[in-house]
Parts: sequence; C-alpha cells; structure tokens
Amino acid sequence: MSLKYSAVLLQNKHGIACVSQRANSWWSAVQMGPPDVILGVTEAYKRDTNPKKINLGAGTYRDDNGKPYVLPCVRKAEEKLRAKNLDKEYAPIGGTAEFCKQTINLALGEGSEVVQNGLNATVQGISGTGSLRIGAALLSNFFPGNKVVYLPTPSWGNHTPIFKHSGLDVKSYRYYDSKNCGLDFAGALEDISKIPEKSIVLLHACAHNPTGVDPSKEQWAELSNLFKKRHLFPFFDMAYQGFATGSVDNDAFAVRHFIKEGHKIALCQSFAKNMGLYGERAGAFSIVGESKDEADRVMSQIKILIRAFYSNPPINGARIVGEILGDPQLRADWLKEVKGMADRIISVRTKLRENLKKEGSLKSWDHITNQIGMFCFTGMTAPQVEKLTKEFSIYLTKDGRISMAGVTSKNVEYLAHAIHQVTK
Repeated sequence: MSLKYSAVLLQNKHGIACVSQRANSWWSAVQMGPPDVILGVTEAYKRDTNPKKINLGAGTYRDDNGKPYVLPCVRKAEEKLRAKNLDKEYAPIGGTAEFCKQTINLALGEGSEVVQNGLNATVQGISGTGSLRIGAALLSNFFPGNKVVYLPTPSWGNHTPIFKHSGLDVKSYRYYDSKNCGLDFAGALEDISKIPEKSIVLLHACAHNPTGVDPSKEQWAELSNLFKKRHLFPFFDMAYQGFATGSVDNDAFAVRHFIKEGHKIALCQSFAKNMGLYGERAGAFSIVGESKDEADRVMSQIKILIRAFYSNPPINGARIVGEILGDPQLRADWLKEVKGMADRIISVRTKLRENLKKEGSLKSWDHITNQIGMFCFTGMTAPQVEKLTKEFSIYLTKDGRISMAGVTSKNVEYLAHAIHQVTK
C-alpha cells in the first residue's frame, strides 16, 4: 500500500520558504467506533448530580450499601498465598495444574468419570471472555462440522463479536418471549430442530445473560434429547455457577446432565461473578473428548493457539481460585459466601416486585422473581427507559435490562416508584 503525499509550505532554518512532502496518516481511514453500551451507561451515571441516582447497568456485584464487595474467603486465600512467599515465574501455557483440576471438578462434580478417565482438555483462560475466544479459535480451526454458531435471542453482547472475530458465522434461535418476559421454549425447540446437523449451538448453563430466564430441569432434558437427535454440538458458557441459585450443584445441572447423556461438550467458566474476581480475569475452557488420546491431541492444539494469543495466563487469580477450591475450610466458606450473594439478589427481586404492587401497579411483575441471577429483563420499552433516566436518574440499558446487584434495601422503594410512574 502506497502513501499519498501532500505539499506543505514551510520555512527552513534560514527563513527561506520551501515545499515539504508530508505523508497522510496511516490511520486517516479509521472511523470512530461506537461506545460500549454498558460503559456509556456508567459514564452518564457518573456525570449525574442527583443524590437519588441509581446505576443498574454494570454487571458487577454490590453489597446492600451499593459498594464493591470482596469475599472474606478471597482475603483469607490472599493471606495464605502471601505466607507461601511464591515467585512470579510464568505459568504453563495451559495454566496452573491445580487451577485446571479444581475448575473442571467444580463444573462436572467430584468423582466425574470424564476427569478420572482423562477425557477433558482443560486450560486456564482470561476469564469468561478469553476462554470463549480460545474456544472460538479452536472451533474455527478444527471443528469438523458447520462453522456456524447459533446463539439464543438475545445473548450476551460480546458473544457475537468473539465468534465473528474468530472467523465463525453467527446465527440465532428463539429464546426469550417478550410478551410474558419468560422462556419461549416452544420457539427454541422449533428453531433448534431446524438447525443443520453438525452445527455449534451456544447454551447459557445458568442465569442467562441478559434475560435471567433459564430452562427447567425437564426442559434441559428435552433439549439434550433434541441435540442428540439433531447431532448438534453443545457449547456451554457458565459464568455464574453458584451465583444463580446459591448452589454450585444446582447451577451446574445442565452441564452435568448433558455429560451424563453422553454429549461431548465445550465449556467456558468464569470466576468473576461467583468469587468476585472481576479484575483478576480467572476463567477456564474445556473440551470433553471421546478418549484420552483425543483429549491430549486437542490440548496440544489449544496450547498452540494460546501461545500465539498471549503465551501464558496470569497467575494471581488462578492461585486464589486454586487455594479456595483446594482448601476444605476456604471452600466451605466460599460456598456460604456465594450463597449469601445469591440470596441477596433473590431478596431484592422480591422487594422490588412487592414495592411495585404497593405502588398500585396493575401490571404483573412476577417475572422479576421468576427470572434468576444478576440480570432482570423488566419488559420496559426504550421510551420508558429513557423517561426513567431523564426524570428519575435511573440508568440502565435501552432494552430494559437491569442489574439486580444495583438494587438495595435503601433504593428499592424509589426504584419501584419510578418504574411504576413510567409504566402505568
């Protein structure tokens, strides 16, 4: 590519006019990209001077005072790690062995035959996003079927760019029913039954982001049977294990059921939400193979991909996770603490619904408590969201999704009043 030059009239050091050839910028054709939706909401919130303002956009846990929360078990794990006086050497390409062992056991359950027989290729990823990117690259390079990923409608906003940047096509299947703010299970079954065989289908293991709507256990079983019948490849994204219902076993039901039924899955895990390790970027990616030999071959190719991406994953977050899951007392503490976070989210869902009823709202808000996890699809329209922000300084995304972590016992009455005013 050749550069274009433009003539510029200058004066040299002797004051004599001369013509200089100046190259146009290498980046002159780059257009300004759109701002991130969530970050835009947060920035607008920060500029607002209303003392009653509420930020319901960010997907990070807050305590009942609206403050960031570090789990006590994380603090204890950090103290134990400091006492060990560990070095800062590179982690292996696939991450630390203890981290990988503990994370796959957490997902599949202790004593999993998959782990015992060495059928899993598990690596440390840079939280959920980085783990998805590893998986997307592996599928783009080696998946023997259709290089298309089918996402639920809607899905996490980052899913589409991650898969597209990896060279995969992205299509969708029905999932959310906006009329009843619940699951369009019939629509999902109909669409999935028409997906070409040997295609990749992404599933949110629990606490679907952004809707908070999950299939029941019976519906998961029906989906498993349909995947078998259609010969589809299940790609699970599990970012909220333990954070959804407060039980790591309940939240892993879908993943474990698919494994039990013989599916060979891909799985992404994140410890951002359930351990509050947002900035530590601790996650994992796994493939379940037919044999140990197959898993070993897949692992070798995953490592080659990681080497080209970032060479080695960060060590601190992985050490914290490994310490918590590997220490019986810390693990017990974590299970109580993650349930405490989940219970707080569940309790403010109930308070919000009750306060909307107290306001005299004639609408059914049962979906607030029927949905689960950090997010709630309220059913509010874009004009209603705009009015909520403009008149009440309550900030959320235009699709009506709110982060329940931003709701507290101190602001829930004001929030319910505001929602009623814009929806009545």
